[in-house]
Amino acid sequence: MREVEVKYHVEDVEALHLALKSAGIALSPPVLQDDQAYAPEDWSYGDSKLGVSFVRLRAIEGQHTFTLKRPAENALSCDEHETAVDDPDQMHHAILAMGYRPTVRITKTRRTAVLPDMSLCVDEVDGIGTFLELERIVSPEASGVEVQAELAGFVNGLGVPASRTDEPYDALVRAAQQSR
Repeated sequence: MREVEVKYHVEDVEALHLALKSAGIALSPPVLQDDQAYAPEDWSYGDSKLGVSFVRLRAIEGQHTFTLKRPAENALSCDEHETAVDDPDQMHHAILAMGYRPTVRITKTRRTAVLPDMSLCVDEVDGIGTFLELERIVSPEASGVEVQAELAGFVNGLGVPASRTDEPYDALVRAAQQSR
């Protein structure tokens, strides 16, 4: 499958919640996500991400998932494969054996809403702030850039002060850690 997303750093969280409520969008209760990101041993931040497979282990309330994302058109338009993991410690060691290294840990509190043609997430990401993320699952033939433009149009229609970013959370968290 292919996941296409847009991500915005929210400048006024209260305004976001009011805009979502006005649009009839109800968010789920908050859920804590703890992600360990991994990159290939021979890849470094600053290198191109296109065509490179990145993986993560995610923990949510005692449940674990393994995800592989390979950016296709840009860092937020990715081929994606995901599966449940029974033993995260063994999966961690398997990831290392496949030639990956841990990069950053991302912890966030996520609230979601599922809309007819997209999912919406409001993420409070430790160390970097609150983000609005919209995602759509598309066929491999679909233009990720066109889908991102549609998703951005939805966000713009909310009228909330927010800044779009083209970086995934791991890059944003790493940049914040490097600036300290």
